[in-house]
Amino acid sequence: MEQALTAAHTLFAERGFAAVTMDEVAAEVGVTKPLLYNYFGNKEQLYIACMKRSGDALVSTILETVGDASSPSEALNDGLRAFFAFLDADRAAWAVLFDETLPQSGELADRVAEYRGRLTALVSESLLAQLPAKQRTAARIEVEALSTALLGAAEALARWWLRTGALTAADAAELLIATVEPGLQARAGARVRPVPRTPSPDDDEGAA
Repeated sequence: MEQALTAAHTLFAERGFAAVTMDEVAAEVGVTKPLLYNYFGNKEQLYIACMKRSGDALVSTILETVGDASSPSEALNDGLRAFFAFLDADRAAWAVLFDETLPQSGELADRVAEYRGRLTALVSESLLAQLPAKQRTAARIEVEALSTALLGAAEALARWWLRTGALTAADAAELLIATVEPGLQARAGARVRPVPRTPSPDDDEGAA
């Protein structure tokens, strides 16, 4: 049912998950709705199949891009450029992966969170790999926090860019890079320290 998957991907990208029905997908492909249900199960599973196609392609593109980076800054810069270039080349993939009409809970929400987690982990591991081995354990929490913030910033900027068209994809990537790179370079040049732990009441009892 590759034809059905392609048709559904196009409809979901154009109109969003909530607005598309299985009747419309079946009519677009020229098959019966029962056949569509028999193959995919329901609309949620059909959407997940479309999301997998887009998400795997995005993760693979970024992974290939940052694999040869020689510094944290280079990994970040290459990853952000690849992110925006991918979305510019395949805006339908972005629309399916980050559809704002998706349910906020349930399996679809879990799958979106899974892809965000994979992207965050990819950024984190790319940055950590550029640090001296003895610094990685101490830096892990800080790098994971930074990676989460960067992905959120990239998503927000991408939504604005797609909505307004005020910048090219390349210029949007460079704007974000120019904003965050100085801080990343400063952190990379500093001696990494563990994030301080907030004291707990048990600490006072132990001291007493």
